[in-house]
Amino acid sequence: MAGIAIIGAQWGDEGKGKITHLLSGLADMVVRFGGGPNAGHTVMHRGKTFKFHQIPSGILYPHVRAVMGNGMVVDPDELWREMEMLRRAGVELRRLTVSGNVHLIFPYHRLLDRSIEDLSGERAIGTTGRGIGPAYTDKAARRGVRVQDLLLPEPELTQRLQHALRFANTLLVHLLKSEPVALDAMLERARLWRERLAPFIGDAFAAVHRALQEGQTVLFEGAQGALLDLDHGTYPFVTSSHPTVGGVLAGAGVGPDALSRVIGVVKAFQTRVGSGPMPTEVRGELAERLRGSGANPWDEFGTTTGRPRRVGWLDGVALRYSVQLNGLTELAVTKLDVLTGLERVAVAVAYELDGVRLETFPAQQAGLDRCRPVYEYLPGWNEDITGARRLEDLPAAARDYLRFIEELAGVPVTIVSVGPATEQTILCAEYQGA
Repeated sequence: MAGIAIIGAQWGDEGKGKITHLLSGLADMVVRFGGGPNAGHTVMHRGKTFKFHQIPSGILYPHVRAVMGNGMVVDPDELWREMEMLRRAGVELRRLTVSGNVHLIFPYHRLLDRSIEDLSGERAIGTTGRGIGPAYTDKAARRGVRVQDLLLPEPELTQRLQHALRFANTLLVHLLKSEPVALDAMLERARLWRERLAPFIGDAFAAVHRALQEGQTVLFEGAQGALLDLDHGTYPFVTSSHPTVGGVLAGAGVGPDALSRVIGVVKAFQTRVGSGPMPTEVRGELAERLRGSGANPWDEFGTTTGRPRRVGWLDGVALRYSVQLNGLTELAVTKLDVLTGLERVAVAVAYELDGVRLETFPAQQAGLDRCRPVYEYLPGWNEDITGARRLEDLPAAARDYLRFIEELAGVPVTIVSVGPATEQTILCAEYQGA
């Protein structure tokens, strides 16, 4: 079997879309296994920039089948806008399959998301406001409405929506002091979604297993990052799903033997959006330098929210944790070009917590806020590397930085991104056949 998982090894925004798009040229199927429209994957394809939120980014290749897997939650209104964007660009959508087991995000989920964030005050998570958490809450509480429910006779669909709205409206009216959501309005929305999505609803489980059994190459595209995992991330400042390799198995419905490679995507520095601990965060001029001005879509501003990302030096402690958590076989390092021009670059090789040196992620993650990074400094480089296509094209200091990351993580760097375009990528020669 030739299953390849692409996992964000940090707090999301690592450049998974570009890496997925790059490898999709050699794949037969790309599967999104979790998350929803809170994801934002920016891809440059044939001179055009595409921003994906729900559809797998591999769909830009005419030979690739795109699957939205069971573990996702989907906003059909946002999905339709994404589909229209692709149609205008001449992309054929008949290759898209939406699993019938995907849970739906209704307008009341978005309303709940924003209202709960407002109510939380200083304890707000910093969500995207896209309704992800409330939709996954309904799923776990077994009152969610799924894509396949759109195809039910209307009396059955009505009963399911009534059940879900009973809880949603209780929260909205009595706790959040908001107006109730009308059943008729949600039924009308569901009818529209059925009309639009019916041709794309299918059996994602069977499609994925058929492809694997036939020896096809299947990419499993992650959303968010491992440090945002609901069970293993920096709780409570996490997402509502599992963007780890475990999420691949549960969300796509495959066993561990389906995966031959698990690629961790990691920026050459660290970023985070929203609240939560970030030991290597920097501020001031260095932060502005790493973040960029926002003048182009590749600067450090959220693809989904537009919010400026928090930035910092590479956190090697968190990276080692992510390697272990996901069984990463290799790393794809992105945005190496952003470090060009710095006199020196820093990497956190350990933390100091209350006077004690830690080289592993703290078991009691409430202490992460008090962790201070222990840095090692490496020489920087001034040469423009955006035209590099082989490791040998990089200056010695940049190659040394990559080797340092490999030694720190304990797995090889097999892909290096030196710019936003697909061709601005180095496939490390010794791993091209891996």
